[in-house]
Amino acid sequence: MKNAMGQSAGALLAAAALAMGVSALGASAPEPQRPVIASPQTDAIGPVGAIGPARQALSPLPLQPEDTPWPTQAWSVAPMPAAADPQNVARLMADAETGRTPFLEATRAVLVVQGGRLVYERYAPGFGPDTRFLSWSVAKSVTHALVGAAAARGLLNPDAGMGHRRWAVSDPRSAITWRQWLQMTDGLLQNETAAVTLASNSAAVMFFGKNRTDAMGFATQLPLGYRPGTRWNYSTAGITLAADALTERTAPGAPAHERRAAMRRFMREALFAPIGMNSAQPEFDAQGAFLGGGFVWATAQDYARFGLLYLRDGVWDGQRIFPPGWVDFARTPVQGSGADTYGAGFWLTPETGTGTPSRALIAGRNPADAFSAQGRDGQVILIVPSQDLVIVRLGLLGGGREGWSALGDWLAALAQSFPAPP
Repeated sequence: MKNAMGQSAGALLAAAALAMGVSALGASAPEPQRPVIASPQTDAIGPVGAIGPARQALSPLPLQPEDTPWPTQAWSVAPMPAAADPQNVARLMADAETGRTPFLEATRAVLVVQGGRLVYERYAPGFGPDTRFLSWSVAKSVTHALVGAAAARGLLNPDAGMGHRRWAVSDPRSAITWRQWLQMTDGLLQNETAAVTLASNSAAVMFFGKNRTDAMGFATQLPLGYRPGTRWNYSTAGITLAADALTERTAPGAPAHERRAAMRRFMREALFAPIGMNSAQPEFDAQGAFLGGGFVWATAQDYARFGLLYLRDGVWDGQRIFPPGWVDFARTPVQGSGADTYGAGFWLTPETGTGTPSRALIAGRNPADAFSAQGRDGQVILIVPSQDLVIVRLGLLGGGREGWSALGDWLAALAQSFPAPP
């Protein structure tokens, strides 16, 4: 596979291994007769509902305006809304492109969708609407979506033990629920965000070390260190285990090439084709494991489609892609200690303070209801229900956590340039 710049994905991944530090802080189914999950606004999530912070109220998710076509084939393009501030947008873009905003090393694509229409789109030289960008950990949000689509089709119960083809049923790790894997409260003993070397970074070892052709060979050997559901720990390995377990549901017991083909078909039919995300290219290892913790390629416009699907509560042009409540699950704080800025596959704005374990992307509560998919080097899909807004930013980012803070302030200012529709 090659990206739009002509480089092989394998070469890019090998190069990334040298630079990788910690992960970024990265056919219509019938409608279920009842929600597969309880609404997080009215009921407890899973078997550990008493653990963790109190639930915050969630902003309503806006409907697609009746006069706005769904962008399944092409985006409906509109000028900036009358209430927008184009001068501030121009200033922010100039700051990003000239280096006046620190740590924003290269901003390669910025898209703004409001009211379901594409109202702003800008690319750096050499990039454009047909360029596929690497998701990095935005793929974790895609994995959340795929698990939701599978739940809607009755392929799994989010509150049941997920299991894995390499674990015995009696293995205590088999009892960890899909929900806990997606919330990163699985309890596996592994080290990622606190790692100081590549050799101690679980994600680097899994994707770029001796297990690079068999990611699950590393991930399935991680032991339990905590009671599942009690403690949050950022885990690319855990999300990739969930991606592989879902792959197995599509072709149980099949050889690697059949598992890959079956999972690609499921992705296309259950998620990508219905929303027009036709550029999406997921990556698999040699054993047929979908690398759902970090490796999906797609165009900026297709990442915006993905954001709009979450803004629209998992419904697309009359078809429900996710079970009712699945998007609320994504944007509700985890039920476990250690984080108030993470939900399930998405990052959140905390109710109070700047966030735990580190500053939230949007720290000033403006917009307070923002949630986002995030990936290494500043790949972001920012979703703001109260403003009917999706912002996609793709590029490079330096400065570690300082860089993420700078990017968050920049994105908050950009979002404030597009006030809520009247």
